[in-house]
Amino acid sequence: QVQLVESGGGLVQPGGSLRLSCVGSGFTFSSYAMSWYRQAPGKERELVAEITTGGVTTYADFVKGRFTISRDNAKNAVYLQMNSLTPDDTAVYYCNRVLRWGQGTQVTVSS
Repeated sequence: QVQLVESGGGLVQPGGSLRLSCVGSGFTFSSYAMSWYRQAPGKERELVAEITTGGVTTYADFVKGRFTISRDNAKNAVYLQMNSLTPDDTAVYYCNRVLRWGQGTQVTVSS
């Protein structure tokens, strides 16, 4: 019954912001590093950001300075705050735990 459910995607104008949320269940959330990946049509799935159990974060170069990953273990949640969005950020964003993926949430950046 391990489950990851993403939400918060939508349509935003270039330069805008979105906050994605991923809520986990069926496992001890605080015991796992969490990450966000994204996949655009016709492209490989790529790592966006990671956060360790201790809160240490890493980011892909293409989002560094614009995106922030965080977690709230009391809510079994990991978040991705996305600022200064560009059309290149359009993709399905997936929450990930080792050997487990969420269903994804669509982010579309368009004027």
